[in-house]
Amino acid sequence: DDFKIEMAVYGYLLEKHPWGNGEYTAIFLEGSDAWVAALIRKFPNHVPPIKPSNRAQLRPNQAPIDKDTGKPALILSAKAMDPTNDVSEAIGTWYAGEAVSGLCAFVLVKVDGQWTIQSAK
Repeated sequence: DDFKIEMAVYGYLLEKHPWGNGEYTAIFLEGSDAWVAALIRKFPNHVPPIKPSNRAQLRPNQAPIDKDTGKPALILSAKAMDPTNDVSEAIGTWYAGEAVSGLCAFVLVKVDGQWTIQSAK
């Protein structure tokens, strides 16, 4: 269930862009290689593209750099809490340096085997 919950959170973040319209050339996701590969398959034409974390160059307190372009990128993460009675909470975060970072808290419900975001704050 954690994977499905986190997929819903990543989907929300990738579609809503709560960090604004920065000039990022890539989005890096925190998670296992298998999870990142699954999200790349789910959003194959996302702009900016989703890339594996080994393509990121990290610098303290600054936006990560896309090694392929040498330009700023963004890191997203999602963390699901253990569900209780088909309800779960999750946190989604974004980071592109100190000036562009934040988080969103989610409540998700399981309906017909699918996790759906009920609220996002």
